[in-house]
Amino acid sequence: MKILLIGCNGQLGRELRRSLACLGEVVAVDSDQLDLANSRAVRDAVRAMKPTAIVNAAAYTAVDKAEAEPALAEAVNAAAPGLLAEEAKRLGALLIHYSTDYVFDGTKQTPYTEDDIPAPLAAYGRSKLAGEQAVSAAGGRHLIFRTSWVFGLHGANFMKTMLRLGRERGESREPLRVVGDQVGAPTWTRHLADVAALTLARREIPSGLYHLANAGETSWYGYAEAIFAEALRAGLMEQVPTVHRITSSDYPLPAARPANSRLDCSRFRRDFGLAMPDWRTGLIDCLADARF
Repeated sequence: MKILLIGCNGQLGRELRRSLACLGEVVAVDSDQLDLANSRAVRDAVRAMKPTAIVNAAAYTAVDKAEAEPALAEAVNAAAPGLLAEEAKRLGALLIHYSTDYVFDGTKQTPYTEDDIPAPLAAYGRSKLAGEQAVSAAGGRHLIFRTSWVFGLHGANFMKTMLRLGRERGESREPLRVVGDQVGAPTWTRHLADVAALTLARREIPSGLYHLANAGETSWYGYAEAIFAEALRAGLMEQVPTVHRITSSDYPLPAARPANSRLDCSRFRRDFGLAMPDWRTGLIDCLADARF
């Protein structure tokens, strides 16, 4: 198998590079080698490499900045995945593409299924939804994995921000204010990457859209509390800050976030026979890695 991994130095890409290595040759590129906003470069790269599978872990993820740069978000998150899907179809290759819970408006009271109608609240979510639609419309072999609240040791994410702020606030004893009325499932990049490898190793791979996130649920406030508790237990921090629960209206941002980001992953479990561990397990194992 020859796998073209796009976004290899991002928080998910770094883990995919590790997990996919056992499957064959991995050609790993990042934005320095492949500008996804350049459509000609995208087509030329795929045609030159002739992969048997493409894993697209790259995205424009600056949720708030996308409000001011919607065209760039669309180019990277919508147009580029569509081009990758068209080129994958031409080669007979499989495309794995990652999407987000932000395609939903968060008003549903129960976890979202793949059959629920998306209604993104902001430019980032709209661009990711357009990417899903472009990949599907190309008509080739594809897997779209919608995930949520991704974290890991690489790149920028909520867990790393809390660890940094926790050390700063722990020393100053200044409390942290964290939103408590948005609910979802923090999802470890290594679990996502390992599932991708297990999926690619199958003899038969169905095409389609799947929700894929760690099991369980929490709020950003509950997540922050868990991060500090585990960091303290793992010896990564000597003292932790006080965390105050606030509402979304107390912390306004340029882009609105869904209040409910929970994803029903039962379709993936049924079709692939794989289940993602609880988010707390991912957090514990991730922070264990941080000690070394």
